Amino acid sequence: MERYRSAAALIKARRPDKPVLALRPHAAGRAARWFAQNFDGDIAYAYKANSSVFLIGALYGAGIRHFDVASLPEIEDAATIPDAKLHFMHPVKARSAIRRAYELGVRSFSLDSEDELQKILEETAGPNGPSQDLQLFMRLAVPAINSLIPLENKFGISGEPATELLVKARQVAAKLGITFHVGSQTTTPDAYVMALKAVRDLIFHAGVVIDHVDVGGGFPSRYANSEPAPMEDFMKAIETGIETLPVRENVRLMCEPGRSLVSEAESVIVRVDARRGRHLYINDGGYGVLFDAAHLGFVFPSRLVSRELPEDAPMQAFELWGPTCDSIDHMPGPFLLPDCIQEGDYIEIGNVGAYGRALAGHFNGYGTYEEVILLDEPQMTMYPVEAEEASAESAKQA
Repeated sequence: MERYRSAAALIKARRPDKPVLALRPHAAGRAARWFAQNFDGDIAYAYKANSSVFLIGALYGAGIRHFDVASLPEIEDAATIPDAKLHFMHPVKARSAIRRAYELGVRSFSLDSEDELQKILEETAGPNGPSQDLQLFMRLAVPAINSLIPLENKFGISGEPATELLVKARQVAAKLGITFHVGSQTTTPDAYVMALKAVRDLIFHAGVVIDHVDVGGGFPSRYANSEPAPMEDFMKAIETGIETLPVRENVRLMCEPGRSLVSEAESVIVRVDARRGRHLYINDGGYGVLFDAAHLGFVFPSRLVSRELPEDAPMQAFELWGPTCDSIDHMPGPFLLPDCIQEGDYIEIGNVGAYGRALAGHFNGYGTYEEVILLDEPQMTMYPVEAEEASAESAKQA
């Protein structure tokens, strides 16, 4: 794959006709190393966020060996990773998927109902009876607090049914855990504080021994319209909450970051095909990598990369329109760009590494991309640039 110092260097070298997915594997590696240094437990990457082999390779190189997988295709793909431990964390699974996952070595499953527990027991049983090596995580429903995408309405169990299910799972699990998800792009640690209080209450009521606590995902990234609390605040809140739980000292912790590991590791470089006032028509959009900008209100950082302008060049708030003929292919933003932008210019839209690639489709025949690796830093980051990394990068660009 071609490598460039920056998106501007790519455009200076050539003017691509297709949109370009620009990967920064070093950003994914940095995020993974930060989690490894600051979270005292297993870090299970949420595979659905981005399954690019370059980014998976960067995470693996930074020490990631646990993976949160949510479908059989993800399991079959991730099962090829050496020494990978897979956690099938979708609470509603097809019987055939449970059976095949078990054949591929998966022993860790989530559930939020007695029906799902029974399915797992039946589909993993052998000729000599029920499996004796299951690691079961009961998913607790918790409220969403300051999350851009709440997730509590689809999965999870609470109240007395949760207590009863946890007791039943304890009777058949070799290892028993509790998991929850506070919602995607959670911008303050309050949600983890409240969720861990709910976990504490559940353990008290159930009166069972817990081997694992999985605090799920939800860890944020930075966007133009979303400035989360520092990541250190989330780690401190989780550590404090765990200390209040009635669990053994050797309880094993896990988290499932997706967005926070790969958001910064990919951007998309698009061409302006038309300008109409403060409306720009570009060659990717809501049916492509920019799904979240069109449908969920994300405002990704953006910059002009086809021309050099003075630092004090006037700026304008723009709305973006994708290349398809559908009027919902619209990213309202606002995206702050130079007022002089015109047809033929190129824009780099950053921090699209989480879910952008995964959600891109082929409506109207669009949805194909060139791919390159960029060596510079993301437009926005949650993590301090490592000194040795910055030094090595400067040497490369010298």
